[in-house]
Amino acid sequence: MTANIHPTAIVEQGAVLGEGVTIGPFCHVGPHVVLDRGVVLVSHVVIAGHTRIGAETRIYPFASLGSPPQDLKYRGEVSRVVIGERCQIREYVTVHPGTAGGTMETRIGNDCLLMNASHVAHDCIVGNNVVIAAYVGIAGHCQIGDFVGFGGICGVHQYVRIGAHAFIGAHSMVDSDVIPYGMAVGNRIRLAGLNLVGLKRRKFDREAIHTLRAAYRMIFASEGTLSERVEDAARLFPNERLVQDVVAFVSAGADRPICLPLNGSKE
Repeated sequence: MTANIHPTAIVEQGAVLGEGVTIGPFCHVGPHVVLDRGVVLVSHVVIAGHTRIGAETRIYPFASLGSPPQDLKYRGEVSRVVIGERCQIREYVTVHPGTAGGTMETRIGNDCLLMNASHVAHDCIVGNNVVIAAYVGIAGHCQIGDFVGFGGICGVHQYVRIGAHAFIGAHSMVDSDVIPYGMAVGNRIRLAGLNLVGLKRRKFDREAIHTLRAAYRMIFASEGTLSERVEDAARLFPNERLVQDVVAFVSAGADRPICLPLNGSKE
């Protein structure tokens, strides 16, 4: 089955279209774009630059992917946007390519949902199964882990890391790193505990969750320094994957601010 292209759409010479691609009315596909098997551009979609869209991803009206980044240091270098398979990219979403000051690539994983008017800036890495709600803006160089969820109207500061399975509450300003499995909310954000609802929905082992809660209380207690408490958790829970995920995340960002509870551990 060949691509189905509406007569009002413009597909530049050089674009690569996979089997079963559908390009709806008034779309514009640039000459360096690759649309993999079964991609659907509903209508009025602009795909520019060196952009690759994974199989069966569906993109809704007025989304713009691959246009030059909103970075004053950008000098026209050839950089990329790579979007995974089976994503849903809703109305007015924008995703911008990387820069020479970053990785030269912006990457979004598989099975992600980007709701209307959300934005992923240059050099971001977004994992799989991420849900970015309406009007969420993610600034440049951010790293978002698998299964992260955002409530609506959040802002994420540049270079922020958000660990896998974390949840960011609506109307939050994210200006520090959020641990895996954490739940954060506020302007500026504070940890509000663990994302227990998400952990239970994804069928994490009950005992593993209880152990993670114990480690959380230890890591965010008031005694000693954060690095000392992280080392204690690493030593006391050597075979607990969830705990070690948190330990590795904090250790890897030793020079980064970590989101903390407002008044000590709440878990």
